[in-house]
Order: sequence, then structure tokens, then C-alpha cells
Amino acid sequence: MENLPTYVSISFGLTTILTLTLFYKATNNSKSTLIVLLTWLILQTAIGLSGFYTATDTIPPRFLLLVLPPFLLIIGLFTTSRGKRYIDSLDAKTLTILHTIRIPVEIVLFWLFIHKTVPELMTFEGRNFDILSGLTAPIIFYFGFIKKKLDRKIILVWNLICLVLLMNIVANAVLSAPFPFQKFAFDQPNIAVLYFPFNLLPSFIVPLVLLSHLATIRQFLKHPEKEKQQLTSGLNYAR
Repeated sequence: MENLPTYVSISFGLTTILTLTLFYKATNNSKSTLIVLLTWLILQTAIGLSGFYTATDTIPPRFLLLVLPPFLLIIGLFTTSRGKRYIDSLDAKTLTILHTIRIPVEIVLFWLFIHKTVPELMTFEGRNFDILSGLTAPIIFYFGFIKKKLDRKIILVWNLICLVLLMNIVANAVLSAPFPFQKFAFDQPNIAVLYFPFNLLPSFIVPLVLLSHLATIRQFLKHPEKEKQQLTSGLNYAR
């Protein structure tokens, strides 16, 4: 993707850094989490720069190295006692504001569409409505956690709806990539995620967005008392 303007890659790189920073803050500045995330970023950067993912006809698909390790890690977090304690320690307020990164992600996807590296269906002009999650995240954060005007059920429903929107774009992105099971966008397939830095979208940003939703949903369903405390502490947070 040599003809891609530099500002597209820079914008996406800054979005990735912002995602890392916000999630790190949500872990109460956990150094071990930061080390794991940085190690994964460095690994995926090296693999992406090598052109490894551009070979799409291999068995098993090389794309699995992008998505499978984070997916297995999320499963491990939700199925082990230590993982559950980690999830329950995350700050729901920060996890909520993290979703604002979906706004620059959608802008980058639109730029990638203009430069013919992703299909239109992956943008807000197509089948991708995920930008709504980013636009509404500050509203949920402010009125839910700062002003305490929103019932916890509303915050829970918002997370569930945004989770569906995320799954929608993920499915469309996978099915429009140049894999043997491609179903959409044969005239302009999703090739951007096969190159650095955009391989960090499915391998880093999407897993953290997914984990943020799942962790918040678990906290609101399993530990309502904790979430009431977080909502109550919102006023002090604002001060």
C-alpha cells in the first residue's frame, strides 16, 4: 500500500496508542498488563512489516495469528478464577470512555475505502454503524458515571447494543477479506488489515474493545453493588 497517504497511517498509529493508554488506565496502571500489551504490539508490528499476512492462501490461514491469541486470552480471563478477578478489577468508567477510539477508527476506515484498500461496506457509508458506539460513549460516560443520571440497566443495554455493532463489522470485515471463504466485496476486498499498521486493528484494537464491553457487562451483571459504587463515585471523579 505504497500510495496510501502518510496521514492515514499516522492517524491509525495515534489511535492505537490512545487505545493502549486508556486500557492501561482502566487496569489501574498495571505494569504487567502494559508489558503484555507492548510485547504483543511489537510482535504484531514485526510480523506485519514482514508481509507475513499478505499470503492468504495458506492452510491454516495466517490471519489466525492476528485474532486467535487475543481471543483465547479473553476466553482464559473469563474461565479462570484469576482471570475473573482481573476482569472485575477493571475500571468501568475508563472502559466506557475507551470506546471513543471507534470514532477515529471509522474515519481511518473511510480513508482506506477512498484509497481502495477496504470495501465501502466496512465504512459508515455501508454496513458499519460502529461509529455510533464511539459517538455515544462520552454521553454514557458523562451522564452515567459523572452525573449519575442513567440507570445501570441503560448502561448495560448500551454495552450490549454496541457489542452487536462490533460483531457486525467484524463479520463483514472477515467475509470481505481475500480468503477462500470470502463472501463480499470481490471488486474491492479488505486488504488493509493484512499490512502494518492496520493489522493492529484485528489483533489489538478490536480485542481490547471487545474485552472492554465483556468486562463491563460481567461487572454489571455479576457485581451490581460494585457498579453502584462506581456510579456513586462519579461525582467525586468529576470534582
